Amino acid sequence: MIYIIRHGQTEVNHRQALQGRSDFPLNDAGIAQARTVAEGLKGVSFAHVFTSPLRRAVQTAKMIAPDIQPVVDERLIEMNYGPYEGTDLNNLPPEVLTFFRDFIHNSAPDGMEPLSSVSERAGAFLESIRNLDGNILISTHAIAMKGILEVLTPDAHGSYWSKYIGNCAVYCASHEKGFIGVPFELTP
Repeated sequence: MIYIIRHGQTEVNHRQALQGRSDFPLNDAGIAQARTVAEGLKGVSFAHVFTSPLRRAVQTAKMIAPDIQPVVDERLIEMNYGPYEGTDLNNLPPEVLTFFRDFIHNSAPDGMEPLSSVSERAGAFLESIRNLDGNILISTHAIAMKGILEVLTPDAHGSYWSKYIGNCAVYCASHEKGFIGVPFELTP
């Protein structure tokens, strides 16, 4: 199986701001979230652990699979929000609000990474792990995770871009003989 997790909460998440590629650690709530997931997955033996290079994702991976050194993969990094990083989610500029309201029909504002780039990174990463054996943990971020879910779900047609994915949400996909199945949300 492949387990895809969004990192635990940070202070920037708690303040409801766009975090993007800013590198913040987990806060106490995020540590508790990761511990809860670790407890829920304690029966899973991971053969491989991959993580975004950002601290919050690395911390989450290490808490869930403490006995395995995670492999840092740049393709798992969060979407680059460019000049909008740190923006209050409750007071978004009109161009960002338009984009977030309809990811499918609106392009990312100037300076922000396009969703096509996120999907390309996700697809290339998934192709690189397709033939690995054993259970795999992927620790990443909300938009990067949505890119992975879009790639793995042929009939998604963009539905994941608008879906809320909370801190430490976990999705699973079967993984056998080079085939990766359609992901499903693992409920706590």
